[in-house]
Amino acid sequence: MKKWLIPVIVIVVLGIIFYSLSIGFNNTAIEKQEDARLAWSNVESSYQRRNDLITNLVRTVQGAADFERGTLTDVIEARSRATGINIDPSNITPEQLEQFQQAQGEVSSALSRLLVTVERYPELRATQNFQQLQSQLEGTENRINVARDRYNESVRDYNTYIRQFPNSIFAGWFGFDTMARFEADPGSEDAPEVDFEF
Repeated sequence: MKKWLIPVIVIVVLGIIFYSLSIGFNNTAIEKQEDARLAWSNVESSYQRRNDLITNLVRTVQGAADFERGTLTDVIEARSRATGINIDPSNITPEQLEQFQQAQGEVSSALSRLLVTVERYPELRATQNFQQLQSQLEGTENRINVARDRYNESVRDYNTYIRQFPNSIFAGWFGFDTMARFEADPGSEDAPEVDFEF
């Protein structure tokens, strides 16, 4: 075997190994990124379901009681602001997530005030439509929480994968950035204050 052939073979073998590693990284990173984007879509779907239920809830409440208009207006406006925020799942930033969470928090707060105010209307609480909607809202809130948890798990999996060595080198070359996670609202670690005074 000729001496000049050995370095050529070594270079070709190293090139094949490098190519295989980089292709393997790229394909796996894309798969994990798409899983995280799908999880984000599921979060948005859960919020959309809640927003759709709010419309039905407001109509039921309006039809069943001479209701305090301010509370209904707050719910409607909060829902409108929340549906006006769109996030591109391929480029989720912590700032966008914070803005999204703030808008959704306003919806939750307005809904809470609405449900507390409804307690003053026993004839409304007794209607089957209202009971079904309230049950669906509770279920939707649980779905939202599950969807956020799954999104965070997908993001953790993706971020861990692209930040580990030597994947971090390939991530820089291929342009993969970490994705933002959902975080609890400030002050959510404190127990809520329950007030039954009307």
